[in-house]
Amino acid sequence: MMIPRLIERKRDGHALEPGEWRELIGAYVASRVPDYQMAAMAMAVVFQGLTPDELNELVDAMLTSGDRLEFTGYPMARVDKHSIGGVGDKTSLLLAPLIACCGLAVPMISGRGLGHTGGTLDKLESIAGFRTGLSLAEARSQLDRLGVVMLGQTPELVPADRKLYALRDVTGTVESVPLIAASIMSKKLAEDLTGLVLDIKTGSGAFITDPVQSRRLAETMIAIGEAHGCRTIGLLTAMDRPLGFACGNALEAAEAIAGLKGDGPADLMEVTYALGVEMLRVGRGEAGGGRRELENLIESGRALQKFREMVEAQGGDPRVVDDPARLPRAPVQRPLRSPEDGTVVRIEPRAVGHAIIRLGGGRAKADDVVDPAVGFVIPVKPGQRVGRGQLLATVHARDDASAEAALQSLRKAIHLGERANPWPLVSHRISKAGVEELSS
Repeated sequence: MMIPRLIERKRDGHALEPGEWRELIGAYVASRVPDYQMAAMAMAVVFQGLTPDELNELVDAMLTSGDRLEFTGYPMARVDKHSIGGVGDKTSLLLAPLIACCGLAVPMISGRGLGHTGGTLDKLESIAGFRTGLSLAEARSQLDRLGVVMLGQTPELVPADRKLYALRDVTGTVESVPLIAASIMSKKLAEDLTGLVLDIKTGSGAFITDPVQSRRLAETMIAIGEAHGCRTIGLLTAMDRPLGFACGNALEAAEAIAGLKGDGPADLMEVTYALGVEMLRVGRGEAGGGRRELENLIESGRALQKFREMVEAQGGDPRVVDDPARLPRAPVQRPLRSPEDGTVVRIEPRAVGHAIIRLGGGRAKADDVVDPAVGFVIPVKPGQRVGRGQLLATVHARDDASAEAALQSLRKAIHLGERANPWPLVSHRISKAGVEELSS
């Protein structure tokens, strides 16, 4: 196999032949193809895309690059949710324990921060001792006991995507519909799911900023899921501003715990409940369940208790559930206050995400160590009136110099004016039956 010839063919807009993707991916996993050649191939895909046959071949090659969770004869429906990636998006931390309380099994395989967006694994690992690197046997055992497990890609599970995910993060090849679809669906299909809900972020802070392209991505992944016997539904949700108030790993973990206690920001809870209702539908059928069932689980404390049990089962310190102050805390906090009266017109999530990386809370290189304590709390939203001197955000930083630099970034990211036009939090529901526009 001549790798340069394959790269050239894809660069020039031609499809690879059947079997070539499988051979290429197998060689990459075995380290016979170096990162620089795979990065060149990924960039060629960014520019030229993949045919439907190529995409199916790539998904199957990634899926078969390792082992899978096996649930033959398992008595419970198995559902998961996956977000395309956003800033401040911590819904997975709420949804996994919440849906597990509904009699559905939730084997949730998540990723780390990618580009300017945060990662579920990094947020979980801000809890002291929390293990995301479980073996498949450990994951299956915990699922049998608790009905929920949140883990990362082990060497056993879709190793092709584990390598490609890290490579794409640092080579400018994240924003590609077929690469995003193949990455997500190979992981999800490896879970042997019966149902999957996709949170398709769209807007200026999403990997896919155009809603038409976002729908295309949703339809692509839904087709892959349904073809593999996994009922798949997508919701288009807003990422033209951060979700919730907290942005940064430990800060977001604390906000997720607050949400499980019934004290989460309104926008975070709205998206969480919308996704949760769809998870019940793919797990139980169209009758599914309603938002009120989910609200009751939070009000009763059952969802919080399930989260506590999961944290303890995976080696984490369960005391953070009652005392989030045990999470890592940055030594420097600096406020950003409004310079004038006005309306918050927009908060640019991409700029916020990049500022977190510069603080040390994300990765510029694949082997960067993440500081879990740093980030921002931004308690204002587009459309909100603010007065001169009102708190717009708080920077959590490691030192004064990085705090000052972060304040400068936030001043450019938070825009004041007279009129805001934010996107609807949840705009469309997409399934194999078509696209439904929602009113919320």
